[in-house]
Amino acid sequence: MKTITLKLSLLILTILLFSACSPEDDGIYFEPLAESKITYTLIETEILLLVNDYRIDNGLSELKKLNIVSTVAETHTNYMVEVGKVNHDNFPERHKNLVENANAKSVGENVAYGYSSAESVVNAWLNSDHHREIIEDPEYTHFGISTETDANGRNYFTHIFINK
Repeated sequence: MKTITLKLSLLILTILLFSACSPEDDGIYFEPLAESKITYTLIETEILLLVNDYRIDNGLSELKKLNIVSTVAETHTNYMVEVGKVNHDNFPERHKNLVENANAKSVGENVAYGYSSAESVVNAWLNSDHHREIIEDPEYTHFGISTETDANGRNYFTHIFINK
């Protein structure tokens, strides 16, 4: 029980430190993460359902939602909002974090910006060869998602896939 309380305290501290970064800080915090309770927004839930529906329709296994993956995705989505551009900056660190903390064997990532619905962002990913390859990779077993809205009302998305 003390271990769970300690890990939860460390996660809360991590979130507080991330939200209080100085302007010079790049907003990336990669201490070990415990899987935490995540509240998924409607658009995040719809994205996960649409991706799984697509996979099932194409003879692939359904992916399981993993909160620790969504926690890592959230750090990147917040970073993209902070810098004001969609990117894969610092992907090696996210990969390492998921290998160490989620026992991931491989990691893939799709990002996007500006879409207003789950259907539009998933369709954009499926219409891109590289993004579709990540969604269709039969080795992936779990995934996580994060969306954030910037001050102008535009959505940023980070969708991470892992093989566990």
